[in-house]
Amino acid sequence: MDFEAVIGLEIHVQLSCATKLFCDCPNSPGDAPNINTCPICLWLPGAIPRLSEEAVEKAAMVCLALNCRIQNESAFDQKVYYYPDLPKGYQLSQHHRPLGKNGWLEAAGADGNSRRLRIHHVHMEEDVAKLVHEIEGRTPISLVDFNRAGTPLVEIVTEPDMRSSQDAMGFLRALRAQIRYTGSSDCSMEQGSMRVDANISIREKGSDQLNTKVEVKNMNSIRNVCDAIDYEIHRQIACVQSGEPIVLHTRLWDPDKHVTTAMRGKFAGPCIPDPAVPHIRITETRLQQLKEKLPEMPDQKARRFVRDYALPQETAALMSAERDLSEYFEAVVRLGPSSKTAAYWISAHLLPALKDHGQSPADARVTPERLAGLLVMLENDEINAGSAKSVLSQMFENDRTPERIVEQSGFRQVSDADALQDIVLSVIEQNPSAVENYRNGKTQAVGFLMGQVMRATQGKANPKRVQEILQKALAAS
Repeated sequence: MDFEAVIGLEIHVQLSCATKLFCDCPNSPGDAPNINTCPICLWLPGAIPRLSEEAVEKAAMVCLALNCRIQNESAFDQKVYYYPDLPKGYQLSQHHRPLGKNGWLEAAGADGNSRRLRIHHVHMEEDVAKLVHEIEGRTPISLVDFNRAGTPLVEIVTEPDMRSSQDAMGFLRALRAQIRYTGSSDCSMEQGSMRVDANISIREKGSDQLNTKVEVKNMNSIRNVCDAIDYEIHRQIACVQSGEPIVLHTRLWDPDKHVTTAMRGKFAGPCIPDPAVPHIRITETRLQQLKEKLPEMPDQKARRFVRDYALPQETAALMSAERDLSEYFEAVVRLGPSSKTAAYWISAHLLPALKDHGQSPADARVTPERLAGLLVMLENDEINAGSAKSVLSQMFENDRTPERIVEQSGFRQVSDADALQDIVLSVIEQNPSAVENYRNGKTQAVGFLMGQVMRATQGKANPKRVQEILQKALAAS
């Protein structure tokens, strides 16, 4: 029997708001334990939640970025369950009336082609507290940190449209880029501001039946999501082939052992409307204002980069993949270098260097102004490409301008025709065998002679001028 996977994702995204969802405590879960708390986020009896307008706006921007239809009216429910990280016994979430519905994203699948994957809904909810497990002496203890309690979240629930781990990876990358562009979240799985649960089932290929699913948690990177889905698909196929039933439950991904392990049975408590939080009403006027605040999104920007900067499609997609990178690229181009030179140097040299130095385009020591200055010198033949790489490396180590680095390091290119003519003639005279090889049709001899000229000038000669002068000199000889 041939099987296919049926995969849906539930993605929690932490909104980058100044305060928590229902109180004025700082939204800073990583601070010292329990310092950002009040009666509301400690969930003390009688404390009345106050909904954050900033959180509603950022959640709405997420909905728009994911092509969702924003509901005119949405509401919070009490999602009842009992666990130590939720001592009040329920979580405020939007189970019955979510903020946004019927969204979609175009994402690259396993075959590399883009296809539309549907989003069932996007709802707002509060995060729970954090359990910290420690050993005191020989006794295991569990502590509760309420800094995270009440952090504003959106949960994005997809339709079961994915058929492979590659589909899921493509979707998550597209989703992360869309949300980052809005500024609603940094969507860092490593830092915990984006958490992904995968619901996975299998069925006979060609069937439209939805079988029992298994939920997999504890994945802190897109790569881990891919590996966990692949493992779970093979595990479920093995179960079916051996006659073992698939049971609805939750599993954890172990990134060290590369296996999923059973965690608990799937619990679904009641959800009842919450009487304390007012309904959210978004008028058409307000909705239009939100749409006008939505920035140019990655696909739109990529198309503009192709049209306005004559970039190849693949290069345009790379330059528009992240908002801070696209802004960096355009800032460089506005300062003088050609768009193709800027895109090449950013992708081939700047991005690897930023990764090595733990920097991003937004906080790069090599600012757009400094990189543009370097590239203008390169395009004006003041320095050659080899020298430009050396200058770029030094720009990460100090704040000197590229012009000053060139002067102090002696990188300025030799372009004087008379000076180069003398060097070329000297090289020809010193290498008669290479000249003879050239006359006998061995064109690689030109490359050797070019190398000798560059060596004689310590790499400072203008390669274009050298080649012109060398070709003329060889023809004359």
